[in-house]
Amino acid sequence: MFGMHAIRLHAFGPADNLRYEEVPDPVPAEDQVRIAVEASGVHLIDTAIRRGTALGPFPLPDLPMVPGREVAGAVEAVGAGVDPRWVGRRVVAHLGAASGGYAERAVASVDALHEIPNNVGAEAAVAMIGTGRTALAILDVAALVPDDVVLVTAAAGGLGSLLIQAARNAGAVAVGVAGGPEKTERLRALGATAPVDYLAPDWPDRVRAALGERAVSVVLDGVGGPLGRGALDLLGAGGRLVLFGWSSGEPTALTAWDLIARGLTATALGRPRSLRTLETRALEEAAAGSLVPLIGQRFPLARAAAAHTAIEQRATVGKTLLVP
Repeated sequence: MFGMHAIRLHAFGPADNLRYEEVPDPVPAEDQVRIAVEASGVHLIDTAIRRGTALGPFPLPDLPMVPGREVAGAVEAVGAGVDPRWVGRRVVAHLGAASGGYAERAVASVDALHEIPNNVGAEAAVAMIGTGRTALAILDVAALVPDDVVLVTAAAGGLGSLLIQAARNAGAVAVGVAGGPEKTERLRALGATAPVDYLAPDWPDRVRAALGERAVSVVLDGVGGPLGRGALDLLGAGGRLVLFGWSSGEPTALTAWDLIARGLTATALGRPRSLRTLETRALEEAAAGSLVPLIGQRFPLARAAAAHTAIEQRATVGKTLLVP
């Protein structure tokens, strides 16, 4: 019996391979709940999975599959061993790399659930459960102080916009680097001291001009490639580089001589020991208003392919969502 709609991937490849289909309602197994999904997160990693790109040591999922890592909504059913008082509660959960979030209903382990704070919406909760926890892991490594000048690459994205806010909250100078005037204006609204358009060939000179005699002391880089290298070259003596990905397709080029010549330190973000603790903290930051996720485009569930295309074309700002 068919009970809901979901996005299914039958073959790895282009965005058009994402199919909007009728499927049976998922049945929560032991220690699971079923969530009536209000919002699902769309992530750059989702596009890599769809293309069939391996995620480091993690194997690709078996096909057909329903993508999606982050969901928020109300619990509507519970499996064996789950307290029935969960039914009706508004929750958010991170489901893993490819675990059924692009759907009208999704199942999650009860251990993955977080009750959504009363003053946090479903969309914000989705943004914080994955992107928010990553931001806090980066910030724990970066250890920002008021004297810092922090440069964030891809600063208008869901993750970058949180890092800009955190730099501002720390009392640091926030340099946001993003592509295009619309994105740099978003950064200005978020409180970036120096929003800079990296599509301008002389963008590093524009950063230097904006900072005057000050030098960048921290680079938070998830882009890599030439942009990451340009950001690294802006680091002053004793600066800190925190690497957390390479959305450009290649890591920031870095040699031992870069570190030795200027006394730099470089740290690559590893897997935190307690993701759940980071998730809890992220939701608390949202509830307190300390970190407000930038919600970008909302796509109907049926248009998941368009959401993937927008992300791959770098046409999005903030967190991209699917709304059933």
